[in-house]
Amino acid sequence: MSKRDNKRFNDKERKGAPKRGGKNRRDYGDEYSYEPKKKSASSGTRRQGGAAAGSKNKSPARGKAAPGGGRTVRRDEAFSAKNSLLADFGFNDHEEQPNIGTDGLEVVAGRNPVVEVLSGDRDVERVFIADGSEGSVSKIVALAREQGVIVDFVPKEKIDAMAPGVKHQGVVAKVSEYKYAEMEDVFAKAEASGEDPFIIILDEISDPHNLGAIIRTAECAGAHGVVIPKRRAASLTQTVALSAAGAIENMPVVQVTNLARTIEELQEKGVWVGAADMDGGTYYEANLTGPIAIVIGNEGKGVGRLVKEKCDFVLSIPMYGKINSLNASNAAAVLMYGIRRARTNA
Repeated sequence: MSKRDNKRFNDKERKGAPKRGGKNRRDYGDEYSYEPKKKSASSGTRRQGGAAAGSKNKSPARGKAAPGGGRTVRRDEAFSAKNSLLADFGFNDHEEQPNIGTDGLEVVAGRNPVVEVLSGDRDVERVFIADGSEGSVSKIVALAREQGVIVDFVPKEKIDAMAPGVKHQGVVAKVSEYKYAEMEDVFAKAEASGEDPFIIILDEISDPHNLGAIIRTAECAGAHGVVIPKRRAASLTQTVALSAAGAIENMPVVQVTNLARTIEELQEKGVWVGAADMDGGTYYEANLTGPIAIVIGNEGKGVGRLVKEKCDFVLSIPMYGKINSLNASNAAAVLMYGIRRARTNA
């Protein structure tokens, strides 16, 4: 059909009518008044504050009135509403959660954060530094050694695995959630109870469940403190706390760098130290009164040779079955209550 035959083209009245949706529409009178056609819900209407799928129309400007009297919600207002709702329930959407490792210790990553935690009151278990790191790591090493914290130089891949997705700068530290005691606290507890010191020394107990069970038994048996080494041993973690069933809050736990030296220091203070081992005399025939400390060895290899040589005597638990050893926590329980019985009957 040609333009000449096109009725719409030749219709002067329609040609003179304002364009629908024009920017600068004027009032042409009742004859050419224009009302935007309302779309039905089935025809893909634009929802308030959003657009229907496949629609080419642009969304209304942020914060300005939308068709139909609605208002488009600004993104920052939506975030504010979300955070307000979270706050009402005690949550903080922007609060960073601590990075807890598989061993239950918090991993602090980055050079400045590690310096801060070493300078603070929290107990740092160990510091890991990537091989080849330079610069401020010398300050971190010096500060860690001053605090008696072990420093390990490891491949960078291990640091990446400990702090995935974090800018660690080649330095991470493992921090305990629980506060360790000092040896003076153990002697103060013994003095407050009116008893001679009663101490449990653990030589490389690696299972956190065993550590928790021993702490629990120590508290029940009236021991005054537990001593653990920093190397190759379980630390105070949430798993240990659960196994201890609350005893970790009442039992002083001292973490030391060198068990052999610690034994010597206890002996200088008049404490007799005995090791639990198969080649000793039976525990119920020994004199277990007075200031005493008992060493419980590793689950597999028992008490270390050097530690055993430092002890004053060796105790054994007789075995009458086909199995010739007890679990570390069970052996500790037997000896602890042997000491408690000896003190009660003394």
